Amino acid sequence: MMKMMIYRAVCHKEAAVPVVKLIMVSLVLQVLLLGLQLLPGAVALVSTCRTSCGNIAIKYPFGVDDGCGAPQFRHMLNCSTELFFLTPSGNYKVESIDYDKQTMVVYDPAMSTCSILQPHHDFKMTDIQSAIIPPTSDTVFALLNCSIDSPVLNHYSYLCFNFSGHSCDELYGACNAFRVFHFLTNSSPPCCFTGYDTVKFMSMNILDCTHYTTVVNTDGLRGIAPLDWVYGIKLTYTLPEAGCQRCAQSGGTCGFDTETEGRLCLCSASSNSTRQCGTHIPK
Repeated sequence: MMKMMIYRAVCHKEAAVPVVKLIMVSLVLQVLLLGLQLLPGAVALVSTCRTSCGNIAIKYPFGVDDGCGAPQFRHMLNCSTELFFLTPSGNYKVESIDYDKQTMVVYDPAMSTCSILQPHHDFKMTDIQSAIIPPTSDTVFALLNCSIDSPVLNHYSYLCFNFSGHSCDELYGACNAFRVFHFLTNSSPPCCFTGYDTVKFMSMNILDCTHYTTVVNTDGLRGIAPLDWVYGIKLTYTLPEAGCQRCAQSGGTCGFDTETEGRLCLCSASSNSTRQCGTHIPK
């Protein structure tokens, strides 16, 4: 009987050893996970914010994942295989973002250019887009094939301006896509070089012009033929002050709460802070 009790005790002790080991391993893993959340250098590895789309870097204030970047720019960009800027009038392919100059160049695949004529449409932005990321002053909208009754040729003629010495005749003559307007009327129909504010407040139907194209970097296009112009729309933005430098130095990514849109420093998929990740900021 005594031998049987001793045997059972020994067996019970041996069976308990693996359980103790499992508990110890579990505790060690929990400590390691907690340490990763506190280490500034490690949190960047588990960030939920994508840092690029195609060959374009995604940095603050922009984000393609909800909750990333600044809330003012929420839902403005979409990343599939390429990066697109979303507006009420359509999706515009992002050609480049210059974070130093705080500009973004977008291109409308459905826009007419010197080499292709496409059905016209309006370029529209939301009120907040017009306020925080409007087209630059060196982006020119060329309104083409305008009626002689067009408001920009009459009461609002002051909205049209000289564009680096270029003329309507030059545009219709140099561009294969726009020569059709000359052939239809046997003359060069009126056109208007104007800024974004004109198309912001007046639709193409009101302007009474059948097509438009946009050209960027117009300050440097004097003496440059239309075939060599850069077609697109350059946008300019201001950088919201949100303490992002402190967040980034601690290994986090600037973002916001998707419900309240309050500022957050995204430290990991399960750990966020209002200012920084951890308690130490590297110098």
